[in-house]
Amino acid sequence: MSAPEDAPRHEVAVLVRPGVRPMELGLVHQILGGARSADGEPLYRVRTCALHPGTVPTDADFRVVVGHGPELLARADTVVVLATQDDHEPSVVADPGLAEALASLRPGTRLASICTAAFPLAEAGLLDGRRATTHWLSAEAFRCRFPRVDLDPAVLYVDEGEVLTAAGEASGIDLCLYLVRRDFGAAVANDVARRTVVPPYREGGQAQYIARPVADAGPGTGTAAARERMLADLARPWTLAELAASLHVGVRTLTRRFREETGQSPLGWLLRRRVERARELFETTDLPVGRIADEVGFGTATALRRHVCRELGVPPLHYRRTFRGG
Repeated sequence: MSAPEDAPRHEVAVLVRPGVRPMELGLVHQILGGARSADGEPLYRVRTCALHPGTVPTDADFRVVVGHGPELLARADTVVVLATQDDHEPSVVADPGLAEALASLRPGTRLASICTAAFPLAEAGLLDGRRATTHWLSAEAFRCRFPRVDLDPAVLYVDEGEVLTAAGEASGIDLCLYLVRRDFGAAVANDVARRTVVPPYREGGQAQYIARPVADAGPGTGTAAARERMLADLARPWTLAELAASLHVGVRTLTRRFREETGQSPLGWLLRRRVERARELFETTDLPVGRIADEVGFGTATALRRHVCRELGVPPLHYRRTFRGG
């Protein structure tokens, strides 16, 4: 699909703020700015603006010079808000100038954020009642501050129609390619991806990059001994009755204490530990899937694949190729 020859270009305003991450600024211009019609004409006009035009510091050792002010936002078809190094700070996110600029958008303007730029969108109430994502490291802080937003930290991006959010910095590439695909079709998006040397569609979500701690409750708690036993022998087919008996309590008491101390059921906690151990073995060894399934207690390669796909969003061998290169 391509735009008619006499169609105006889709106007994109990229909003930068002090502390902007240069990679995000570059990738939006590279992906959207690289979209071409069958005749080689640009399909987007991508321009950068700031609340206060002029020299804007980045989070690196250089600055960028921005010639446009917030008036560009009111004329844009799509506005992309980039993250800063300080988006977690309430004083930065609640900048009245930013809220005023976002309020100037025309009805129907498409709004997108990359990484922690979801924070100022949420602060302005633009994500209330919507599904959204942000960088997994900031997920808990986001949830605490914006309970009215349905946060999904396991995905690379979320499309809520007129509002889209992307996870980490590189997820901006996925989001921009998705926008091209949505606006002008797969052929145009695939062409941009080939020339940028990136996959046109990245399998899986952000879940495969989240580093989860193995222990999530201290050794002095009521279920610590049971958790230590399970971690020491993940291959064993543990049962609730067996775990409860090891603590000299009933199954209901065991389950209640586990939820109080870890936020999970005993078998749910064990499942997560098995996936994490499998994940470690995929990253650090060449063991076949069936062998890893035995070592972590899933029993069969089929069961391991099912649980890894559900927890990480990708099949085991895809995960191994991504993080081990094999």
